[in-house]
Amino acid sequence: MRTIIWFIYFWCYLLAKWPTMKKGLKALDKGDWKTADELAARWVPDWAGKLLRLAGVTVTVEGKENIPTDVPCVFVGNHRSYYDIPLMLTQLDKPHALVSKKEVEKIPLVRGWMRLLHCVFLDREDPRKAIASLNEAIENVKKGYSVVIFPEGTRNKGQEGSLLEFKGGAFRIATKTKAPIVPVAITGSRDIMENNGMWMKPAHVTIRILPAIQTAELSKEELKALPERTAELIGANLGHKKEG
Repeated sequence: MRTIIWFIYFWCYLLAKWPTMKKGLKALDKGDWKTADELAARWVPDWAGKLLRLAGVTVTVEGKENIPTDVPCVFVGNHRSYYDIPLMLTQLDKPHALVSKKEVEKIPLVRGWMRLLHCVFLDREDPRKAIASLNEAIENVKKGYSVVIFPEGTRNKGQEGSLLEFKGGAFRIATKTKAPIVPVAITGSRDIMENNGMWMKPAHVTIRILPAIQTAELSKEELKALPERTAELIGANLGHKKEG
């Protein structure tokens, strides 16, 4: 019953806020990013937070003080569950743009709010389009917008605490903009749904926001090692070693 109510609320909320979303998109098209940003900051975490509460999710967040306050940054997190998205939208300092797979762009209503957040959609099967999407994210960071990315590229279905290989392309955003990388370790998110045959059950999630990695003064060798270094930091805060 919890899962059914959740999905009903998911769509009813989006339908109820459709006029608000349209207002934001019109403002965005007119170049009024301030209005669009204010609407996204007000309503996206409200929606995502209520979805978490409906699912019975409780969260412990550690290290919020590690989020830079004066510059845009690239949040890099491990990816275990669909719920990592509402968690990242609600548990950081504010909601930020996501680098998402292209399939999400096809979801009605959701794609509109993602546009307001300045999300970009990555086509993993087309390298040229993927680079174009990453370049779009780079331009947004240069404009002052932080971005959230899951460099594993897909949900990791392995044991709790494991990591898939971090793809180097994800770090292009940080290295091209010299933005700090903020590693985020998420534990327990699969217990909400994926570990229950996709039925939602109450669960507790721990999110550890680690100290930022400054990228501006790194050597070429250090930049090349960023994916491995970031994965090791996140893995150390999940309690298990990275899978090869």
